[in-house]
Amino acid sequence: MPAPMPCPNPCNVLLIGGGGREHALAWQLKQSKRLGKLYLTDNNNAALSDLGEKCPLELNLKESFRFGRWCDEAGINLIVVGPEVPLAEGITDALETDKRRVFGPTRAGAQLEADKIFAKQIMRQAAVPTGDARIFERLEDARHYLEVREGPCVVKASGLAAGKGVIVCKDEHEALAAVEKIMGQRSFGEAGAKILIEEFLEGQEVSILALVDGRTIWVLDPCQDHKQVGEGDTGPNTGGMGAYCPTPLLTEEMLSEIEREVLVPTVDALRREGVTYRGVLYAGLMLTPAGPKVLEFNCRFGDPECQPLMSRFRGDLVEVLWACSTGQLDAVDFSFDPRTACCVVMCAQGYPDSYAKGNVITGVEQFTDADDIHVFHAGTTHSDQKRLVTNGGRVLGVTALSDSLEDARDKANSACEKIEFEGAFFRRDIGDRVLKVTPKAPPLKPDGPTSAHKADTQSV
Repeated sequence: MPAPMPCPNPCNVLLIGGGGREHALAWQLKQSKRLGKLYLTDNNNAALSDLGEKCPLELNLKESFRFGRWCDEAGINLIVVGPEVPLAEGITDALETDKRRVFGPTRAGAQLEADKIFAKQIMRQAAVPTGDARIFERLEDARHYLEVREGPCVVKASGLAAGKGVIVCKDEHEALAAVEKIMGQRSFGEAGAKILIEEFLEGQEVSILALVDGRTIWVLDPCQDHKQVGEGDTGPNTGGMGAYCPTPLLTEEMLSEIEREVLVPTVDALRREGVTYRGVLYAGLMLTPAGPKVLEFNCRFGDPECQPLMSRFRGDLVEVLWACSTGQLDAVDFSFDPRTACCVVMCAQGYPDSYAKGNVITGVEQFTDADDIHVFHAGTTHSDQKRLVTNGGRVLGVTALSDSLEDARDKANSACEKIEFEGAFFRRDIGDRVLKVTPKAPPLKPDGPTSAHKADTQSV
């Protein structure tokens, strides 16, 4: 673990990534009193380009010495990594020095997301509750297993697949098709060289994100993501169609249980493997009748969970991320706006498959100064004529805050209706999983400002 160091003031930050998550992080970083210069590896995103200065070099970890030399020349104090791929490729190992910190785990720690088989093995070692799974490296073996297996299952590519390498199958026919798609056709590239066939878990799915500095774990307010492209949770998985925070499905007692039974044992197991984990530890959980079970781990802020989290965040983000990167989380404090935030993702026609780019976007400007609506750009850029145009499948994350989830969702949907581009679509039912049923648990901290669930976990 790095030696404790005071956060530089000013602190020059380099932000890695160019999507909606990174726009939300940059927006919050810009509000920090400690921020010096903000540099960006990707300023094609139309909103990011207004918040920071473009890094003159392309990020290439094969030339990490050259990139690190530029960081030295620019006086970069903190590198904030948004997406998972640079972490899995070892950006922290390559660019962290005694004077420069990287917010995000090492390559070894990032295996929790980059290799689902590794994550499953860690969970088994640590007795973390998770679904039963079989691991396959040969297509024929997976086929034979499915021929004798009964009931629904989940087929997962072991590697990184941009959130799309998980296929829920209701029967053997669908499972065989999923195995063929992932292993046979290699629809997700080398991510599908190995697969897991996992038991199908029923219940509400929640996202638990925590900041971990190697010793202290801070559990953030829980979110609920909506991955399937169609309303009513239909269609293929996407990178995320919307999320809200906090979810009323968890109480403080349940969060403490998840910390005790999932997060602490996982970080402990990594330490036994020689890995000191620092950064975001994201656990995707299914709330089953037998208790919470881990579906997956991620090693970074979720997208779109980051957008509602950053909309509600109250504190100095530069200071907090520096503290997390240097083992000093116990020395900082922050809280969350008591209101609920709901993010609705506007997508390009055809997503998550092929889609057009370059369609003109109108209507975003009317929310520039709104206090309760933030439009985070995910797949946007400027045309040669300086017009705002689409540049990705997930185009915008329209995030609204209100005293209730229903009101926040209605505000976000209404804002989406006022933003136009050809082929635009979005799910109008974000939050319906709890709005249409009576929650079993009262809302998390319903009165007054909320703060992160913080614990000095000596056992970690």
